Amino acid sequence: MEITGEYRIPAPRQTVWEALNDPEVLKECIPGCETLEKVSDTEFTARVATKVGPVKARFSGKVTLMEIDAPNGYRIAGEGQGGVAGFAKGSAVVKLTEDGSDTVLNYDADAQVGGKLAQLGSRLIAGTARKTADDFFRSFAEKVGGAEAEGGTTVDTGR
Repeated sequence: MEITGEYRIPAPRQTVWEALNDPEVLKECIPGCETLEKVSDTEFTARVATKVGPVKARFSGKVTLMEIDAPNGYRIAGEGQGGVAGFAKGSAVVKLTEDGSDTVLNYDADAQVGGKLAQLGSRLIAGTARKTADDFFRSFAEKVGGAEAEGGTTVDTGR
């Protein structure tokens, strides 16, 4: 499933870029994130607890930054194992564009699940993925740009 969205953040692009690479900022913004540790300049390990319908899971995995074009954006990819719940993996292209003194953050994400989670039905999974993406980017925009951050155009394109 593919999910896209856009947020206007009242902060300079360099500030937004630095926050996108700060493990403490990311940990605070990722819903259910228990740990996020920087392994290298391009790799993190994480543990995230989540609930999809009736299934609760704790995923452990890694996140990798690729195609880095500072301060314009990057591709972020991650995968995690949730024990009997199954697995989740996905990636997102994040682009930062200056607009006056603000930064416009666009993302185009793709997510996949397998195992017990995949049996829940695509509508439930898509809704949870949309909400998780929107919660992360809204929280990130507010943390970096304050209460004046605008956005929330998260859309599941059905692909």
